[in-house]
Amino acid sequence: MVPLWTEIGELMPMEPTSRAVPHAWQWGDLLPLAQESGRLVPVGRGGERRAIALANPGLGGRPFATPTMWAAIQYLCPGEVAPEHRHTQNAFRFVVEGEGVWTVVDGDPVAMRRGDLLLTAGWHFHGHHNIATEPMAWLDGLDIPFAHGIDSTFFEFGPEQVSSTETPDRSRSEQLWGHPGLQPLSQVARPAPSSPLAAYRWEHTDRALADQLALEDAGHAGVVEPGHAAVRFANPATGADVMATLRTEFHRLRAGAATARRQEVGSSVWQVFTGRAEVIVGDRTWDLAAGDLFVVPSWVPFTIGAAEAVDLFRFSDTPIYERLHLDRVQVAGQEQ
Repeated sequence: MVPLWTEIGELMPMEPTSRAVPHAWQWGDLLPLAQESGRLVPVGRGGERRAIALANPGLGGRPFATPTMWAAIQYLCPGEVAPEHRHTQNAFRFVVEGEGVWTVVDGDPVAMRRGDLLLTAGWHFHGHHNIATEPMAWLDGLDIPFAHGIDSTFFEFGPEQVSSTETPDRSRSEQLWGHPGLQPLSQVARPAPSSPLAAYRWEHTDRALADQLALEDAGHAGVVEPGHAAVRFANPATGADVMATLRTEFHRLRAGAATARRQEVGSSVWQVFTGRAEVIVGDRTWDLAAGDLFVVPSWVPFTIGAAEAVDLFRFSDTPIYERLHLDRVQVAGQEQ
């Protein structure tokens, strides 16, 4: 038995007080470590992936970026194959630079290129193979801490070789679902909790952001705030988030623009794609460049300013809180 009166201050604080802390990781530090791991650590059955997790300093050494989300740098050398497996955790990959790797999801080979968002929803077999002459590093995002915390995880090995070594320019999922506003009639009766589209290509993201800023230049609505264009990646079958537990977005700020001060229940991880940004999270301030990452814990205020034009990829656990009706957002002092 534990008396409530000795615990209530920690269990029921006046507002969220995350154990996670604001933190940033520089790409210039991460990439050399990933390269060294490529020299030292083989990829194969057992270890499965050559991935280095970003560990939030406030979480006691656990390999978690936030209490609900995992972020890691994965590295694959030329000619290597990461064997197939599946797990209940939802996963995505975001490519900051490079190409030549195909991820194979349930037998469907999907090209990975700079700026692309690649999805592997929970319980789908997936592996990777690199046909290029150069290694490739990318960002992995998963809901591992959330699934682990609620004791819901399953894992299963697949083939040691990927089920397809084909290298098509477009995957089968893109051929079916990669057409804006159009749903294949053969599939619409079978909605799934995660997006059936395995790849969201950079050229489409780039065009959408550019068009929003062009509308602003012409005096029309379209941006979320002055100089700030943003898109959310969506399930083309339902319009919902790409996965039940993770939200993914892309943001573009003009040079000199800044976001309003924002607080939200739930955590997020951001990666600078191009340009430079001055980021303030709580009492921490960083000047970040391409590849650098930072984490925003739950209810910690943050702003992003563009020292020069900047693009940023963001993922968050917001869908979890929305489904539980625990979401809360405050922007520039006004709760929404």
